[in-house]
Amino acid sequence: MRVYLPATTSVLRTLVDAGRLAGPHTAFAVTPGLREFYAVSDAGADGEELEYAALLAAARASLRLIDIDPTAARRRVVVAADVPDAAVSDVEDPGADRGAVRVTADIALRDVASAHIDGTDAEEDVRAAVAVVLEADLGSDEAQFVVDQAEGHELAWYASQEIGTLLELL
Repeated sequence: MRVYLPATTSVLRTLVDAGRLAGPHTAFAVTPGLREFYAVSDAGADGEELEYAALLAAARASLRLIDIDPTAARRRVVVAADVPDAAVSDVEDPGADRGAVRVTADIALRDVASAHIDGTDAEEDVRAAVAVVLEADLGSDEAQFVVDQAEGHELAWYASQEIGTLLELL
């Protein structure tokens, strides 16, 4: 199953240096709950659009991780990885984001399909969003506007073999 793991540049460094990220992990995937939501809100959504929705949910969660990692670059990071279906279960919390899953397995660098990372042009907006993402989660319209500014930036795609070089350039 393809999962989208919210991360930071510090997490990417660990992945490259150690060759794996020890489980368990909270990630995002195309789950029955996500499919059901889009069946109602956008009946024409195909598999690719559902994958993109899971990626965006992971990017939002990355903001929360950056908030608690002062050493991380102010760029959202999402790791797309393929893990065994048996290692993935839905998060059974009604307050959890649609598509949230629990991954019990380690995620090895060889399992990573790609990394998705903000460019330098997003850093100022991400920095501002990190400061208010929890307020946005609690319903603040003003904070949500700031988070929307960061989420308006497209994440750049990198193949797994490019991650080490990318980190050197940050």
